[in-house]
Amino acid sequence: MAPFKRHAYDAEFKLKDVGHAVEYGNRAAAREFNINESMVRKWRKQEDDLRQVKKTKQSFRGNKARWPQLEDKLEQWVVEQRAASRSVSTVTIRMKATALARDMIIDEFRGGPSWCFRFMKRRNLSIRTRTTVSQQLPKDYQEKLVTFRAYCKKKITEKKIRPEHITNMDEVPLTFDIPVNRTVEKTGTSTVSVRTTGNEKSSFTVVLACQANGQKLPPMVIFKRKTLPKENFQAGVVIKASPKGWMDEEKMSEWLREIYVKRPGGFFHTAPSLLIYDSMRAHITDAVKKQVKQTNSELAVIPGGLTKELQPLDIGVNRAFKARLRAAWEQWMTEGEHTFTKTGRQRRATYATICQWIVDAWADISVSTVVKAFTKAGIISELPGNSSDTDSDNDEREPGRLDAVVAQLFNSDTEEEEFEGFVDGE
Repeated sequence: MAPFKRHAYDAEFKLKDVGHAVEYGNRAAAREFNINESMVRKWRKQEDDLRQVKKTKQSFRGNKARWPQLEDKLEQWVVEQRAASRSVSTVTIRMKATALARDMIIDEFRGGPSWCFRFMKRRNLSIRTRTTVSQQLPKDYQEKLVTFRAYCKKKITEKKIRPEHITNMDEVPLTFDIPVNRTVEKTGTSTVSVRTTGNEKSSFTVVLACQANGQKLPPMVIFKRKTLPKENFQAGVVIKASPKGWMDEEKMSEWLREIYVKRPGGFFHTAPSLLIYDSMRAHITDAVKKQVKQTNSELAVIPGGLTKELQPLDIGVNRAFKARLRAAWEQWMTEGEHTFTKTGRQRRATYATICQWIVDAWADISVSTVVKAFTKAGIISELPGNSSDTDSDNDEREPGRLDAVVAQLFNSDTEEEEFEGFVDGE
């Protein structure tokens, strides 16, 4: 007896057979398309799935769900969140899945990134994304990189500056709503909306600073208002108010007095130090430069356009910090307690809640992540005893999506300015 040869049929062929079977019956469809009647019955059961896949797909191979009931509940939750126009990321899916597994007493469930994307594939979910806004490097950037790194290493060597006295400071513009402008949604959905409280363009500033040994200084938060919020804030954060909600010369002076000088070993100015930041105007006024010198610190100003190459916070810390903030906001949107205005509009998170997110997100950045950022910037060599592991942003590797107006906030307002030098005799 000759061996039976199996045939693979694509989704388009199967749907034609199903259509014929609906009109004339299973047996007639089997004769018409020269196939076994049992295949017709099987394909009719798969009709809904066949209509949602590519016409060229030939089979539904792949691992079946180990916890189908959990995935049923999780898919329903995603559908409900999207029906309310709330954003859903793979991070929130994994968080919700872990919570469901705990409620269902599934001890062996881990809910890692690979499981999440397999779940999405099984449930026909996908991520919508846009292109990112990128920074263009200056033509002579290679020469500037070498010059800046040589300047920093010269100061470190001459002054015998230890890693715990090398500090990088940067401002991070943020908004009260932190949607990623991408969400998990059923494939083929024509309209994809994301629910917020309407404050995704209301901005404030977080001033971050870290040291080359991996230690982090307390964050400063500058809210866009004339007076300080009348709320109870937790320890570990410095709250400021400014009409523009941004760093100016006055706030820069306050940061130096209240945070930089109070860092470990900085109060009495006994140890020589190196302070690194970009060329924002508030950083390089005569008054600020004089105040920095009074703290026994050398100043290194990053050339305009090169913060992505030379600023440790930009290289390896800020993105992980913002990812943690976004996860906290997403969890609050889906699970937190909310209040509403008389018109039914959801109020944003309180100032104290936002500051708690900032403190938690900043504390969650590991020492090795900070050290690796300084190493990659070429400021120091890798310190011994530090793990090579760094913080993951959010286990998502898809390109980010930002509204052009909001994305512009994440660039220095003086990216095109020239490097002022701050060499000997300055």
